[in-house]
Amino acid sequence: MNERDWESVIPNGDVLLRYRDGIAELMLNRPHASNGMTVDFLAALYAAVMRCHGDPRIRVLVLRGAGKNFCAGGDVKDFASKGEGLPDYLRQATSYLQIVAGALIRLNAPVIASVQGFAAGGGGVGLVCASDFVIAGTSAKFLTGATRAGMAPDAGSSVTLQRLVGFRKAMDMLIRNPVVPAKEALDIGLITSVVSDEALEEETFRLAEEIARGAPLALAATKRLLWNGLGTGIEVAFPEESRTVSELSGTADAREALAAVIERRTPLFTGR
Repeated sequence: MNERDWESVIPNGDVLLRYRDGIAELMLNRPHASNGMTVDFLAALYAAVMRCHGDPRIRVLVLRGAGKNFCAGGDVKDFASKGEGLPDYLRQATSYLQIVAGALIRLNAPVIASVQGFAAGGGGVGLVCASDFVIAGTSAKFLTGATRAGMAPDAGSSVTLQRLVGFRKAMDMLIRNPVVPAKEALDIGLITSVVSDEALEEETFRLAEEIARGAPLALAATKRLLWNGLGTGIEVAFPEESRTVSELSGTADAREALAAVIERRTPLFTGR
């Protein structure tokens, strides 16, 4: 797509939004932090998604991340800087993230996540799970990572992940935190397709243009029926996830996990 053809809706900041011919592109724009999530970032993401809800021109939304990675989840350095205030801070963060996940699921326009590098944590994997289509480059990797950081899954992924990949595989991914390469992610049903890294952008917008040519009301109704068929557990899970993440963030194990990630060492958990 020619850059000049785009209409800039949100031109700068942590989240960018632009529009062209029925397609909106929402760009996570903290590449220096692998698009790691802070409260300010999540507030901006929420505002951008709600702009999409208010724009009837949008027939498909493309969700991308600037830089080498789609989204690394929470910004651990930002989290660690909050000290004893982390539980309150994460209550805000998880609330925004859950609203965003729910808003993507309930957006009339189908959502395509285009994944390069890592999609990690409740943020990265949560956004993947809340999307309708997921295209990944061959070198993309998926990592839930929450329990490794002394936390619990959020963004509704405690429900959506197991509905996508099955209970046993979701348990394995959330408890052991294996790095799942793109090919395996395709095989287990986490994503829609895998393309070469070089073709990722082109293939993403090829799919977006195909969807944008469809009947908008029929696509919106079909999307709603499919998500409703997935069950009501997603919205029900949100408050329990938020409470659990906030409580865990106040533990010694969570503080040790954040320090270990920043210091690039293995954490020593004590169960406190």
